[in-house]
Amino acid sequence: MKHPLIKSLTKRNLIKIAAFIILISLYMACTHSDKQQNNSLFMTEKQITFSQKNHSLDNNDNFSPDGKFLCYDTRPLLHGIAHCKSIEKVDIHTGEEITLWEPPSKTSGEDAAPGVAAVSWHPKENKVIFIHGPFIEEVEKRGYYGIPNRTGTTVDGDGKGELIKLDKRDIAIDRVTTPGAHRGGTHRHEYSRDGKRVGFTYNDILLQEYDRTIGYLEAHANAPEGYTHYFALILKPAAKGTSGPGEIEKAYGDSWVNKNGTARAFIGIVRAEDGIHYDTSLFVAEIPEEVDITTAYSGDKDNFPEPPKGITIKRLTFDKQVEGIVRSPMAGDRIAYIKRDDSPIKQVFEVPYEFQKEIPSEGLTGTQVTRFDKDVSTFRWHPSGDWLFSISGGNLMATYTGKEHTYGKSIKLTNDHLERSQLVVSPDGNTLAYNMVITGDDGKEYYQLFIMNIDTSILISNL
Repeated sequence: MKHPLIKSLTKRNLIKIAAFIILISLYMACTHSDKQQNNSLFMTEKQITFSQKNHSLDNNDNFSPDGKFLCYDTRPLLHGIAHCKSIEKVDIHTGEEITLWEPPSKTSGEDAAPGVAAVSWHPKENKVIFIHGPFIEEVEKRGYYGIPNRTGTTVDGDGKGELIKLDKRDIAIDRVTTPGAHRGGTHRHEYSRDGKRVGFTYNDILLQEYDRTIGYLEAHANAPEGYTHYFALILKPAAKGTSGPGEIEKAYGDSWVNKNGTARAFIGIVRAEDGIHYDTSLFVAEIPEEVDITTAYSGDKDNFPEPPKGITIKRLTFDKQVEGIVRSPMAGDRIAYIKRDDSPIKQVFEVPYEFQKEIPSEGLTGTQVTRFDKDVSTFRWHPSGDWLFSISGGNLMATYTGKEHTYGKSIKLTNDHLERSQLVVSPDGNTLAYNMVITGDDGKEYYQLFIMNIDTSILISNL
């Protein structure tokens, strides 16, 4: 005896159901095909470090201006920056490793000092910039390494070990903070492309009801004595949990947009219009060249630092969830970021950008760049702006972003189950560098450096 539901199905209904199933199958196949939309052009990668220690790129500007060296830190896989003891470089052709800075260190259980890490090269000069925690002689008074207990330093790129202190840390509570100093920790120092400004993220130690925000440094005659640069916030956030609709409580994931350091894009955690929830959206801070950094207020024990006069904060998108470190090509005409698509898979999106141009009140709509079937973990631009390199599912991908061919068409450069990370691109765009965890002869795992040479003419011929 047939089930009542089966009895109710006429021949015409069965045909309709079959047609519907076929249409769904075709849609899914098309969607999957669109998601993949990439060719394969597997290129040769080369391991360039082998010593049994870590070689962490940390998503910074690690190539020397001439593209011959990579700088890195040696942070342990498990203990992080506090236990990182040296800043180094490697010749990408010979594999020779050279120590650039290795101060005396001290460890007490989980605590350690000074902690040196997150290194980037100056875009034009032979020097690197990095995080520096308390020197051993400062530990008794200043404490061990911590997120709100670090500053920026530079050292020459030839291994002479000539250290220069950029930003002064002053946590006195019996007076106003020294003008041009800060009361916490600067992190992920990044030179503007002309080398005149240094951007960073910042955490305050005196007023911890404020979350992470962003700032910048400039070399200045009025910098605190013994230091070369004047400190200023770019954004004063609202205290945690106190924001109103449209107000930012946290800023991070920042990078310079254009060549002369007058625009810094970032991710902001902002109170949603309902006054309850939060959005994570893309912003840009415009800092004209004529901004006088000394008009910034360094704060006191009751007042958070204030940015200098003349900085404008613009909200570019009204996305609910933006991730990663935002990036722009050399031309500075676009800003890319990571966001989940409808799948939901983390993809790269981009929006157009023009300095000091008015943004629509409803924000900009991001254009989806990548259509991968696995999350994008990191990405970087080719200096031409015609290509965007990324890591998806551990594999290297090249996506065309120019105007002469199919926009968004991707080429898979590797296809295996290895986990690549911390992708960087050489100044000329001809070399990719990245990390992979490799087991050493001692049976322990280490971050090692790999490179891959890129010929964009070959990539174009495979679009």
